Amino acid sequence: MAEEIAALERTGTWDLVSLPPGARPITCKWVYKVKTRSDGSLERHKARLVARGFQQEHGRDYDETFASVAHMTTIRTLLAVASARHWTISQLDVKNAFLNGELREEVYMQPPPGYSVPDGMVCRLRRSLYGLKQAPRAWFERFASVVTTAGFSASAHDPALFIHLSPRGRTLLLLYVDDMVITGDDPEYIAFVKARLSEQFLMSDLGPLRYFLGIEVSSTSDGFFISQEKYIQDLLARAALSDERTVETPMELNVHLRATDGDPLPDPTHYRHLVGSLVYLAVTRPDISYPVHILSQFVSAPTSVHYSHLLRVLRYLRGTISHRLFFPSSSSLQLQAYADATWASDILLIAVHFLLTVFFLAVLSLPGRRRNRLQFPVRVLRLSCELWLF
Repeated sequence: MAEEIAALERTGTWDLVSLPPGARPITCKWVYKVKTRSDGSLERHKARLVARGFQQEHGRDYDETFASVAHMTTIRTLLAVASARHWTISQLDVKNAFLNGELREEVYMQPPPGYSVPDGMVCRLRRSLYGLKQAPRAWFERFASVVTTAGFSASAHDPALFIHLSPRGRTLLLLYVDDMVITGDDPEYIAFVKARLSEQFLMSDLGPLRYFLGIEVSSTSDGFFISQEKYIQDLLARAALSDERTVETPMELNVHLRATDGDPLPDPTHYRHLVGSLVYLAVTRPDISYPVHILSQFVSAPTSVHYSHLLRVLRYLRGTISHRLFFPSSSSLQLQAYADATWASDILLIAVHFLLTVFFLAVLSLPGRRRNRLQFPVRVLRLSCELWLF
């Protein structure tokens, strides 16, 4: 707690002021966490001061809240490119990242528990604090301004990916909240960026990329391997399976699940929690993508049959826990795509795909002016359908 308070005071997070008439201060609390390494061993105990942002009111002490984070597809693509180009990847961490964001709104907060202040005084927040609704946005704006000044440009495809090009080479910097990776073939500029970031923020250079967002990364002369073995172990522990069985495949052949199969689960929370965890696991385990896609369709009202198929996926993972995703250094970086023309014999998906195809062909057959008027809703519809289908 003392370390956290020192960080708050060092960054000038607040000023102690008298509460203005009509202002309503929010409260805060201490959150304690045990941080572990990729092998599950203890790294350190951590205390963090968190504002109760649910007490904020839109238009009074916050406005915009959206902040970009790197897409998982961007992370995998960066690993593939770095492997093929034989680039090293460094991982950086910003301590107390959200405290670096500058607030535009007037936000008042009661003093933290255990923090002595004169009677009648409150904290007028100057910098963002964990828990505030606008904290992620304020931090991202500050970080983007720093790296843009250093010569980076945000990618048009992912705003959390920053790119720098020079005659010496290129540098890629990827940000996911307060974790970042940097790679490229311009070591001089990479060293310059690390130094510049250390001047602006309290940074830690964690060295070569090994553990990022729960993903274990190992580098060899043949390429990069990524896995989530510890994540699977934790998932199996939470699932509390009653046996030690394993299966060879994540889903049986020719299975077509329906919403009416089986009896409704009395409490669907556990099912939803496990399916949500599997969605994130599919980042490194594309072999479970299809069954997870199917099981995700029933999270609103899962049944006993759906849950039994969910357990099969978990038993498959138990037997394949050491499987890893490989990005070879010999890759040509040519994009290849594969498709199942029958949509795995799913009648609903076949029908939807057919109707969309007919619709798009009909739009393309319209005269130019009328087609232009439909381009935006067509793009939105196609994106929505793709997100739903995949």
